[in-house]
Amino acid sequence: MSWTKLILLITLMALPATRGGLGPGGPGPDKPEYSTSLETTLRRELFMDYQVLQRPRENVRIFISLTILTVNDLNIKDQSLSISGYLTVVWQDSRLDWSNSSTTSQDFTNVRFLFSTEEYVWRPALIIENSVKDIGIINDKFIPMRIMSDGNIVWNPSGIYEVSCESDITYYPLDTQQCTVKISSWAYTSAEVSLDFGPESVDLSFYSANGEWDLISASSSKSGSKSRGGISFSSLTYSIKLQRRPMFHIINTLFPVALMAILIAMVFKLPVDSGEKIGFSLTVLLAYAVYLTMISDNIPSTSVHICYLSIYLVFILTLGATSVVLTIIVLSLHFKSQEDEIPQWVKIMTKKCLLKIAGMQSCCKCCENQRETEVEVLTQTAIANMKIVKKGHPPVFEAISSIDNELTWEKLSKIMDKVFFNIYIAMIVIVTVMLFLAIFVNYYTS
Repeated sequence: MSWTKLILLITLMALPATRGGLGPGGPGPDKPEYSTSLETTLRRELFMDYQVLQRPRENVRIFISLTILTVNDLNIKDQSLSISGYLTVVWQDSRLDWSNSSTTSQDFTNVRFLFSTEEYVWRPALIIENSVKDIGIINDKFIPMRIMSDGNIVWNPSGIYEVSCESDITYYPLDTQQCTVKISSWAYTSAEVSLDFGPESVDLSFYSANGEWDLISASSSKSGSKSRGGISFSSLTYSIKLQRRPMFHIINTLFPVALMAILIAMVFKLPVDSGEKIGFSLTVLLAYAVYLTMISDNIPSTSVHICYLSIYLVFILTLGATSVVLTIIVLSLHFKSQEDEIPQWVKIMTKKCLLKIAGMQSCCKCCENQRETEVEVLTQTAIANMKIVKKGHPPVFEAISSIDNELTWEKLSKIMDKVFFNIYIAMIVIVTVMLFLAIFVNYYTS
């Protein structure tokens, strides 16, 4: 046999051994490569005597993390929060540990993990304690569990969690809400199953922003053991802080409300002769009533928290209703018969009080000074005419128009219009500024 054929024969004999893992860097004769048959053998060996309803140990420690994908809706009318996300639940089951080859029939080191479902592997019974839609056990037989070689099991049940949320509507529509998701153990007591947070209790790396709400923060706190029927159960609490996006409600709620409030005072600027004062005031009043109804539909029926915007609307609605009554009074004064004498107390109150409120006091002083000047000129002219008559010349009388400063019902109605306008504008501006300051200061400080 030639040397060439001998070398070729030796090479062919050594090739299967290298593929089988006997060569340098291979798994060796005791570490077979991964294959489906190898995994099948491992499954058969692990689950032969495995009891699904039996806990791995007397007290199982469960680590839970919440991953929030998005906020679907926060309905303050129904006081509920809906979020999409999933839980990362991790625990250790020593019965499924094949990392130590001494506990198995052969070395399964190259099988790094297995997948199974809740039908074949024990899992903790968890519930969303404050759920408003479904308070059943969190389960899904189609979600696979990842079983690591050291017996650690990672389970990721996902879903849409709709929980109750106590709404604080004080600063609506620029409000900030704090909601919680409470996860509790069911059936297994705190002595049998203890819940704890994972390395990252809340994960926001996959979060998608909501169009109406900003996610300000998400935190977690261990709420201790909850007692049900005298038995304590382990529980965890996740807090989610949301703040309403402002631009939509500023444009569609706050500014229209403030502008319509100013329109209530403008009824006292309309002339009586226009015949539109009553119709204008009633139209603004009805518009405010409609806005109050719309806002009330979005606010929960609760007396725990009082909405500042509702108080503002009720106050402006009251001003609108009283403006109708005051407009009727102004109209009745304007069309009152001039034969009816104005009471003396009305004249005194008008001169000392109403003219100042209406801003006409300075004008009246100017009128009085002008009247004194005209009286003086008229007196001098009368004296000059008397001298001319004595000299035999025809009297010369200058045409001087005197101002009638007597208070009439028509003048009183105009004064009352100005008084009501100034009072209404001052009240509306002060209350509106207070509302806006309260809402915006809370928005930027919370």
